[in-house]
Amino acid sequence: MTAEDERLRQSEDRAQNWQRWGPYLSERQWGTVREDYSNGGDATWSYFPHDHARSRAYRWGEDGLLGVCDRECRLCFSVGLWNGRDPILKERLFGVTGPEGNHGEDAKECYYYLDSTPTHSYMKALYKYPQGRFPYEELVDVSRGRDRTEPEYELTDTTAFDQSRYFDVQAEYAKSSPDDLLIRLTLINRGPQAAVLHVLPQLYFRNTWTWQCSDEGCCTRPSMRLVDNVVQTDHETLERHWIACDAVGSDDGWSWLFTDNETNTALHPGLPSESDYFKDALNNHIVLGDTRSVNPEHRGTKCGAYGLLMLAAGETREVRLRLAHVDSPIIKQRSQGDPKRFAETAFDESFDQCMDQRIREADEFYASRIPDSLSAERKTISRQAYAGLLWTKQFYHYSVRTWLDGDPNGVETSELRRFGRNSDWRHLFNRDIISMPDKWEYPWYAAWDLAFHMVPMAAVDVNFAKDQMLLFLREWYMHPNGQIPAYEWHLSDVNPPVHAWGVWQVYKASGPPLQRDKVFLARAFQKLLINFTWWVNRKDPRGKNIFAGGFLGLDNIGVFDRSKPLPQGHLEQADGTAWMAFYCGTMLRMAIELAEDHLAYCDMASKFFEHYVTIAEAMNSIDGSGLWDEEDGFYYDHLYVDGTSIPMRVRSLVGLVPLMTGVILEEPVIEKLPGFVKRMRWFLENRGDLSTHMTYMERENVTAGALCHRLLAIPAEDRFRRLLSVMLDEKEFLSPFGIRSMSAIHREKPFVFDFGGQRHEVRYIPGESDSGMFGGNSNWRGPVWFPMNFLLIQSLKRYHVFYGEDFRVECPTGSGNQMNLLEVARELERRLVTIFESGKEGKRPVNGEETRYANDPAWKDLILFYEYFHADSGKGLGASHQTGWTALVASMLRNHAAADKWQPIPAARKR
Repeated sequence: MTAEDERLRQSEDRAQNWQRWGPYLSERQWGTVREDYSNGGDATWSYFPHDHARSRAYRWGEDGLLGVCDRECRLCFSVGLWNGRDPILKERLFGVTGPEGNHGEDAKECYYYLDSTPTHSYMKALYKYPQGRFPYEELVDVSRGRDRTEPEYELTDTTAFDQSRYFDVQAEYAKSSPDDLLIRLTLINRGPQAAVLHVLPQLYFRNTWTWQCSDEGCCTRPSMRLVDNVVQTDHETLERHWIACDAVGSDDGWSWLFTDNETNTALHPGLPSESDYFKDALNNHIVLGDTRSVNPEHRGTKCGAYGLLMLAAGETREVRLRLAHVDSPIIKQRSQGDPKRFAETAFDESFDQCMDQRIREADEFYASRIPDSLSAERKTISRQAYAGLLWTKQFYHYSVRTWLDGDPNGVETSELRRFGRNSDWRHLFNRDIISMPDKWEYPWYAAWDLAFHMVPMAAVDVNFAKDQMLLFLREWYMHPNGQIPAYEWHLSDVNPPVHAWGVWQVYKASGPPLQRDKVFLARAFQKLLINFTWWVNRKDPRGKNIFAGGFLGLDNIGVFDRSKPLPQGHLEQADGTAWMAFYCGTMLRMAIELAEDHLAYCDMASKFFEHYVTIAEAMNSIDGSGLWDEEDGFYYDHLYVDGTSIPMRVRSLVGLVPLMTGVILEEPVIEKLPGFVKRMRWFLENRGDLSTHMTYMERENVTAGALCHRLLAIPAEDRFRRLLSVMLDEKEFLSPFGIRSMSAIHREKPFVFDFGGQRHEVRYIPGESDSGMFGGNSNWRGPVWFPMNFLLIQSLKRYHVFYGEDFRVECPTGSGNQMNLLEVARELERRLVTIFESGKEGKRPVNGEETRYANDPAWKDLILFYEYFHADSGKGLGASHQTGWTALVASMLRNHAAADKWQPIPAARKR
């Protein structure tokens, strides 16, 4: 057991609260739904823009640069910078909003997560800060001027980093104990000449007092004050902390500046404030020279250690800080309750010793998690993928009832607002640490994203993964009707039902087969039953087991905007129906697992077995009501209008989701459940009509002469082969970088459909979207997405367990190269990993044509894990730090390196 594993154990046992402090501070609180108190609550990003963020207190959270906070976001630390040329302090990340960007929201900064342990005993991140004036206006103006056929305009496209005229600002955090945080800022002038850098490490309380709200653990105003060059903070529930900076008190002019985290009412009249010193005081003091803006009494609720550095070309400077609870055992022993003594001993040799030790322990931890057989480059990819995954945890607070009705001392809300956005979710109360898709572009949870996040998370912190999966099933998250909240923009939207799958993946990671956490599985199963019932009751309009799930997370993949009602008729979805079979299959596996200890679950296993078979048969029917197209050998969505079912012949992931639904039942397991086996056999013998077009196959162990495996799958074997031939065709779905979200045949042959007086066209687009659907933020009409690829790869490996070595297909189609399904899965993994690997001339496909990442030593080992990837070039697109589901690359590398021990299975016979 590594030292980090021991910390995880102590944290789980509640012996030590190692996860109290972490990277839980958001990167963008401005422009979010929660901070929008406009009349209609439409979150157009105009109510609380970036320009307000430095002078206006937030209601629901905080943000900062390279920052950390406690798990309730009471006390926050982040980095402030000024290059002497910018109009404002660099206190938070900048980007264009949805209406400003030609492809929706986009962060216009260069920052990287380099390392983190799961308890955050060690963390490292990097920010690149230009020495010239930050091009705020240029980034907005050029982005607004570009249309959707042009690429996004990025900070690296400007002159901001020309001649390497920028600073590298690296933040490292190490914990000597759960309540003793060591902070090391490393500042490097990468430019060819000396340059000035104003540095302002900041400490501030989240404003929980102004609003007189009742949904916080504490509404009493906290305080900060300067005592012997140490800032002493007092908070009702966080208690007393000290922070010291090694530069303050030295001869280079560093000093502490104080103000309050309150709204500047001169700039924002009508908003509440309780102080004469405002949130923007430090900015005004440093940038505008307004010395009266800060509190001369050195007290408040926000402060910063301010220093002015002149860095020679290539020079590196360190600034160290230490934030600790006064009763932390180490601090108590060393300081004896005296803040002056704390300052004198905070930065002795033990500081760097602890920092070095935590780095070694982080290395040891990842050596136990990342396979040693991986190349050095692949280890780097994995390490940074995990770092991003862990850094994108965030404190997330949203009480819908309070947000709709308003606070006693907050903005007055209207009747229109109270019955507007999310008003049917008044029960929802979120105040937790949650894994975010991306803390800038998506600083809010997305339910189906989270299920994918927890697969790589379970490899490093399985208890956090379990807690996250259960959290979304709790009564203050899940709607009373059984729906899981989607995301803050529209909680009632419908994501693919992958939560059960995520629970199953985390359960399998919870221990060896006989030592897994069945209590966790049972807790989740009970709530998932409620969610499954919600799906069945609301998403099967004709009662034919053909589902119309709505949005389903694939944004613009279809002919129509699936989150909105059609002018007439309804859309019967190949993916919606397959997702329900997928859900049934997962619940079936859970029920069988739980029935080993409690036979009462046998009834639920029977239910989900029968439901699976019914859905599969409905999808495969050839009487005109199914979704299989025999001529094309593909599954399509159908538009059902006036008794007529019209296939929407778009070859997309919609038609490949049925491949993900295979379920293997192992005879040694189910034979222990005689009740389930009896009902299964009765069902198959008496309802033979239901297994005409789906797969129900058995394999015998020839040596033992006994049945050993059964396979349930939506496509029968012939249809399975036809789907694979399409999926593995490089002219269709198979790209150099994985499976495309739409077939490339639609590049030259778009699907065109006239309906409701409008002409609809769907064309293959390998990169960013060319339409405004869903704000133009993402595109499922061609690019490669990691989560869907991961599910397809998992499915192929499952099929290989059943079909064995002798089942072979061409890969790529038409190449003459025959592979078994495990080899196909490994080939897909290889192509996906290639996105992040150095190739010709040191270029990684993820970086596109940006040469700095190939040629500059200060850039070349920095890897971003984007939202999705250009299907033809591998370039990263969308949110640049969507490190949740793209961190699946680390899981792929673990699986790829593992020696898979597949048991050969003889030929199958079909029932």
